[in-house]
Amino acid sequence: MTKKKICVLAALGLLVPSVLAQEADTISGADTSWLLVSTALVLLMTPALAFFYGGLVRSKNALNTMMMSFVALGISGTLWAVAGYSLAFGAGGDWLGDFSMAFLANVGLEPNGTIPDLLFMGFQGTFAIITAALISGAVVERMKFVPYVIFIGFWGLVVYAPVCHWVWGGGWLGEMGALDFAGGAVVHVNAGIAALVAARVLGPRKDYGREALLPHNVPFVLLGAGMLWFGWFGFNGGSALAADGIAALALVNTLLAPAAGIFVWTLLDRFITGKITAVGIATAIVVGLVAITPAAGFVSPGGALALGAVGVIPSYYLIRWRARTSLDDSLDVFAAHGVGGIMGALLTGVLATTAINSGGGDGLLFGGGLTQLGIQALSISAVAVYSGVLTYLILKLIGLLTKLRADSSDEGLGMDIVAHGEEAYATGEGAVLLNESEAPERVNGLTNGDNQ
Repeated sequence: MTKKKICVLAALGLLVPSVLAQEADTISGADTSWLLVSTALVLLMTPALAFFYGGLVRSKNALNTMMMSFVALGISGTLWAVAGYSLAFGAGGDWLGDFSMAFLANVGLEPNGTIPDLLFMGFQGTFAIITAALISGAVVERMKFVPYVIFIGFWGLVVYAPVCHWVWGGGWLGEMGALDFAGGAVVHVNAGIAALVAARVLGPRKDYGREALLPHNVPFVLLGAGMLWFGWFGFNGGSALAADGIAALALVNTLLAPAAGIFVWTLLDRFITGKITAVGIATAIVVGLVAITPAAGFVSPGGALALGAVGVIPSYYLIRWRARTSLDDSLDVFAAHGVGGIMGALLTGVLATTAINSGGGDGLLFGGGLTQLGIQALSISAVAVYSGVLTYLILKLIGLLTKLRADSSDEGLGMDIVAHGEEAYATGEGAVLLNESEAPERVNGLTNGDNQ
């Protein structure tokens, strides 16, 4: 890299001094403390997602939508300990781990780097939980709850765990040099593609395209977005696996990229629609967070600003376009997480620098040529194809055993009452399901009436 180019990049804030972590083979109290906090922060993201998604649906489906996130805490969390962690981080080979750590065998308090191995397992488990929960946003208001629970259980073991192994567990993408600091491909591209496939398999909601399916509680959406941003400091900062300069860099980048995303999204809203919406701001926060995730520890703060500003643009336009199509990705999981993750992973191949990243190559902007960008594109493609095909097969297999989708009458009544016998907001209509002697015409009157 020429001196002239270095001066230009430094002036733009795209270069920072090297902040490489020091290796150690004993447990560090500071690193352990930071990972304890980070694990709790990432776990908080799943309830935060429940509020974000729950506010975006109609009131009759709010509880069911939130439950789809909360149940992942139990299903995905348990299966991660039973087999997922071993499949992801077991020795295995290039494509999959093994069962040497099934049921947490051989997982104890011995050092894994500078933190206890058991803590590393728990930290990674919170990633598995939130990734499965993300998919629910594409199938809300129509997928039956039990088939959904079965789906996320299988998906976590046969899709998430292998992809995690490819990138972080010593698999072929990691060995090739793919850069994914905290889950651009492993979490967001993976979940985004799965959401796209699931939305296609289930088909649109019965009212889709015929009436406005509006958010019932926008303050919930803002609360969820704010809690997600808070938890994301552990998501990205904790992925340094140490209380060091890289963690500080990742945390600051997690502050800056969504801020730049909000700035650009607000400008787009103002000049295209004339209205700056609260749901738009909340979405911009999430897309900015998604975009910085694969790059958080590999780019400078100036790079994070650039990445956040550029990364939200495709998602903005895709959300506007999707609303005019037959694709009912209900809460735009693919546009926000899939496309946001793709943009973040690709831009990592442009903005990454070995001044920060000791384990990978320079990005295109720093003289690395197309090599790192090509590796990033390959990792995205591999994850997208694997996730898409396996998600389709899992859903079709479950569909052979039980119906995936609720009946039209149940959709009209609302999934809260049908799936849980409860209502997010008590109206008294739930009693109709609890009284089998109620006249059938009363049920028909409810299901054919107001769907809001």
